[in-house]
Amino acid sequence: MNGDFIPKNNLPLGIDVFRNRLFITTPRWKDGVPASLVTVPYPTKEISPAVRPYPNWQAHSSPYNPDCSKLISVYRTTVDVQCNRLWLIDSGIVNATISLNQICPPKIVAFDLNTDEMVVRYELPASQVKQDSLHSNIAVDVRNGNCLDAHAFVTDVWRFGIVVYSLEKNRSWRVTNFNFSPNPVASDFNIYGLNFQWLDGVFGMSLSHDRLLYFHPMASFKEFMVPVDLLINESLWTNGTVDTAKLFVTVGDRGFNGQSSTSGIARNGVMFFTQVHRDNIGCWDTAKPYTRANLESLLDADNSSMLIQFPNDLKIDRNERQGVWVMSNRLPIYLYSQLDYGDINFRILRADVDNIIANTICNPISESANNEKIALVSIEEGQCY
Repeated sequence: MNGDFIPKNNLPLGIDVFRNRLFITTPRWKDGVPASLVTVPYPTKEISPAVRPYPNWQAHSSPYNPDCSKLISVYRTTVDVQCNRLWLIDSGIVNATISLNQICPPKIVAFDLNTDEMVVRYELPASQVKQDSLHSNIAVDVRNGNCLDAHAFVTDVWRFGIVVYSLEKNRSWRVTNFNFSPNPVASDFNIYGLNFQWLDGVFGMSLSHDRLLYFHPMASFKEFMVPVDLLINESLWTNGTVDTAKLFVTVGDRGFNGQSSTSGIARNGVMFFTQVHRDNIGCWDTAKPYTRANLESLLDADNSSMLIQFPNDLKIDRNERQGVWVMSNRLPIYLYSQLDYGDINFRILRADVDNIIANTICNPISESANNEKIALVSIEEGQCY
């Protein structure tokens, strides 16, 4: 063994689905991760099927003699169903949990899912990458089915920014705002008997059908929103003549222990979001006010404690009958303790969107808890109302 593959160091992080394939990311957080983007057929015939590098072995570079044109360390992906493309953010970082090593510039990559050919590869300019930046999540907006009129939004979770990339211009710009920063109160995590602090900024993103980008820092209890049209207006962020601070709106607050990693919005306007401190999945009908009474946890906490343990990624597929997909990976135990490899540590779970919200306040046919039209509420983190 030459150390190229160390099974216990491979941790699945991101999940995506398209037609008959699941896509899974395995960032190179430690040595011994041979490929950071893999796939399995769906539906699978086995409980724990073998994974295959996507699109092939040749697309992945060794971290010891890196070829930066290839994949280095993929964190998360998103599927652009209008144009059948799989987009990803490759951090270019290895050993982030030990001694962060930026061996290649971070890059945005897209594959044509009909041919599995790489169709986009864009390295972020050095001016848009800060010291200790970690680009960890990606969302993509396509305007009116025009595959060239596409914009990718990439979060810098450690240096609190969003990079906006225009495919048509093949250019990017960096957006900053105070709402991208973590809240120190929400940075203290107590999970599975482990206490740790994550000062993670802007992370979760979800695009609505009326072209709003909802987002939240990981170390936060709040949800925010900004219109996509503002983010893709390059001059707003590059000429420095407009005060952009107030363009971002506070939507509401999830309450204490309301930290969330990722989120997604279904066709019916319902947002689903992870609840990492509660090992649960939350929901909110975006047509209702973002109040605690209109937020709901979907799993019975008493009966599902082993089903989901640290829900790290969440995606909504675009099938006719939509599903919500969750990656549960026990990340804090992997980082700060020791996983029991005689147990099932990683799970990919799917629920039918309509069925799981049928009897909840998140169902669009349910009346709002306070029977009001949508309102934007500005409050302090963790505040009760």
